[in-house]
Amino acid sequence: MQELTHYIDGAQVKGGSGRFADVMNPATGEVQARVPLASADELNDAVARAAEAQKAWGATNPQRRARVMMKFGALINEHMDELAELVSREHGKTLPDGRGDVQRGLEVVEVCMGAPHMLKGEFTDDGGPGIDLWSMRQPLGVVAGITPFNFPAMIPLWKMAPALACGNAMILKPSERCPSTSLRLAELLKEAGLPDGVLQVVNGDKEVVDAILDNETIQAVGFVGSTPIAQYIYGRAANNGKRAQCFGGAKNHMIIMPDADLDKAADALVGAGYGAAGERCMAISVAVPVGEETADRLIEKLVPRVEKLKVGPYTAGEDVDYGPVITAQAKERIERLITSGVDQGAELVIDGRNFSLQGYENGYFIGPSLFDRATPDMEIYKEEIFGPVLTQVRAGSYEEALKLTMDNPYGNGTAIYTADGDTARDFAHRVNVGMVGINFPIPVPLSYHTFGGWKKSAFGDLNQYGPDAFRFYTKTKTVTARWFSGIKDGGEFNFKPMD
Repeated sequence: MQELTHYIDGAQVKGGSGRFADVMNPATGEVQARVPLASADELNDAVARAAEAQKAWGATNPQRRARVMMKFGALINEHMDELAELVSREHGKTLPDGRGDVQRGLEVVEVCMGAPHMLKGEFTDDGGPGIDLWSMRQPLGVVAGITPFNFPAMIPLWKMAPALACGNAMILKPSERCPSTSLRLAELLKEAGLPDGVLQVVNGDKEVVDAILDNETIQAVGFVGSTPIAQYIYGRAANNGKRAQCFGGAKNHMIIMPDADLDKAADALVGAGYGAAGERCMAISVAVPVGEETADRLIEKLVPRVEKLKVGPYTAGEDVDYGPVITAQAKERIERLITSGVDQGAELVIDGRNFSLQGYENGYFIGPSLFDRATPDMEIYKEEIFGPVLTQVRAGSYEEALKLTMDNPYGNGTAIYTADGDTARDFAHRVNVGMVGINFPIPVPLSYHTFGGWKKSAFGDLNQYGPDAFRFYTKTKTVTARWFSGIKDGGEFNFKPMD
């Protein structure tokens, strides 16, 4: 069995705490590796080393830091298939999804190649008599990223690339369920020219998370995960004087208007609802057709599409639509929520429970489930299921559908399918959700914009990647300067203060 390591000062380092976590193969239910869980002392030692390494890295000019990002991006492209296989092996997602995971992270690295432009300050000439003002963006020092299991490449890259491009050192704590991709990315960064110690990958559980939050040297923390943990991390980090951007759960709605192209809407719902086994914070989990006729027609189109979905391990080939969920506990929770939907009166059109795959009977596979006629008081509506379950909630009008979306406590992403520009514009302006799709099912912004939800989906003032990332990972210093004029008199300068 493979025994994984931490990555400290540019080298693989064995864990010293004596504690380990099993890294499972979700397709077989077997242990495939062990990952060390660091102690608080190990974390604090890694932070101290990172702080020393950051001094020279922070003093390196942005253009040279950008060159490291350029080489890093080229290496990610070169090792795309290897990285995708690492993602799929530990997470269970299909190889196309694994490549997409890496690709969306790579796009943020590409934006960070423009760090010299993103880090430019502002200048005012003659703000007063002989007075100039300018601002500088300077690195925070040591920062930390705590990343989830569902995107083992993308979200670590969203955290590390801008943090490092800004001149910080980073402590990365990847999910203990999917640690190998982060460890490999750290090796590629060293190959790209990142100095040893500037990125430390420290594996761990809550003990390490708390140590990160309490360590006085760490100036900022970025997190992605569930809402309760996001609230916990945000509160403890803020209480300790750290910056924090913490992204939590979601319950993303798609409104389908009567004038929508229902074939395109159905295709979008299947991809957005069941892709990656629904383990995405931007998954569409609630379909809201407007009008009974629209709802009936949409269900008719969804059923054959959902029934054709192919579930299997990533090793089965490119035509598998989605793989297993991450753990046995996740599978049990999803199936319990499906049962609760039945018990509370929703119509279970397609039942994904008791799914079994020959040769993989111990894997964490769940068939696709489709509900109709759910209501907002049901558990399947209120909970983030994080599995291959799509729930249809019927609305009598556009205003009713909009209200459903706006009343939901989560505000990560939403979408509307319509042929009417006025309706789409009204929706985009009024809905209280951070990312909006118009005839677009998963509205994850391109990497030169910024990603972030509202309400209980996000805690903190600044979003991930794009311009907000450069603001988050730097502090602004503003200089006000005045020079006194000199008038040459008899070979000497006679300095006179200006009014």
